[in-house]
Amino acid sequence: MGRSVQVAEPGYPVSIKGVLVRADRVLLVHNERDEWELPGGRIEPGEKPEDCVAREITEESGLPIETAEIIDAWVYHIEVARKDVFIVTYGCTSTSDAAPVLSHEHSRIGEFREDEVAGLRMPEGYKRSIASWFERLRALHATR
Repeated sequence: MGRSVQVAEPGYPVSIKGVLVRADRVLLVHNERDEWELPGGRIEPGEKPEDCVAREITEESGLPIETAEIIDAWVYHIEVARKDVFIVTYGCTSTSDAAPVLSHEHSRIGEFREDEVAGLRMPEGYKRSIASWFERLRALHATR
């Protein structure tokens, strides 16, 4: 009897990121590539994407969050790692007014005003997601 061999399907790793805006500032973390990025990470087997982003942001910042809606999705090519990652961004909120706490995963953590984001070293897809979430939040507040 022959043995069955499974061949891995080609694909991309998936990273679920969150755009957390509190007090008109977006939460960002600084990575080993000297870039600012959205907090988040890899989805675990059996985990829902919205649970993944809530877990990751809490692990990376100490803040409890609520996941709202998907903002965007795209494939990000990480040049230094020579790999592609499928990124999904979610809009997030938090009622906590505690300061974010830096985890061991990043070198810095910060909260930035919308007008500061354009000048940061950060992938354009993240900047697009941040701008979209700020727009959606403004529209939501305008209808109230």
